[in-house]
Amino acid sequence: MENQDILATVDHTLLQQTATWEEIRQVCDDAVAFGCASVCIPASYVKQAADYLGNRLPVCTVIGFPNGYSTTAVKVFETKDAIANGAKEIDMVINIGWAKDGRWDDLLHEIKEIKAACGGLILKVIVEACLLTKAEKVKLCQIVSDSGADFIKTSTGFSSGGATKEDVALFQANVAPHVKVKAAGGIAALQDAEALLAAGACRLGTSRIVKLVNGQQGTGY
Repeated sequence: MENQDILATVDHTLLQQTATWEEIRQVCDDAVAFGCASVCIPASYVKQAADYLGNRLPVCTVIGFPNGYSTTAVKVFETKDAIANGAKEIDMVINIGWAKDGRWDDLLHEIKEIKAACGGLILKVIVEACLLTKAEKVKLCQIVSDSGADFIKTSTGFSSGGATKEDVALFQANVAPHVKVKAAGGIAALQDAEALLAAGACRLGTSRIVKLVNGQQGTGY
């Protein structure tokens, strides 16, 4: 697979707590230069980045991040606020505790509410696969499929594990045809990216791939 084909799937990401506008702006510049799918950045920088980028590249941000246990009302407000500020894609974190409690109807309702708040824009649902059993992962594939969301996403990159080929393949096999898979977290090499795409992902959340293609050390998310 050519590097440009990989880069076209990348949500070039900077979500560290210490992220500054200078760093965010560099991420934006690099994402445009390398033909990435979007930039994924903290909500507090969305308006600034959207104004800076104009129509050159979509801005993605995260909701309920990274733990997912904000109330549904808070997540809906975050979503509407991000979109008002110029976000074109939303990556939300589910309530992991609800999954552990088997509160599937509550999870489905929350994702539907956030999808409605997106107003037709792309919604990616982060399920934090490293914290789930196989049965929970399969059930969440059904929940995400029924919710109307556009993607199921493996990880925040802030927990105990990131994307694996096995999880990507499991998700791809169990979601509805309209749901795509985003692999994120721990994508440390171009070979990792290619393997995850081969397993069924069509988006990658990473900060390292652009750095590697640019001849830099592949550190970060």
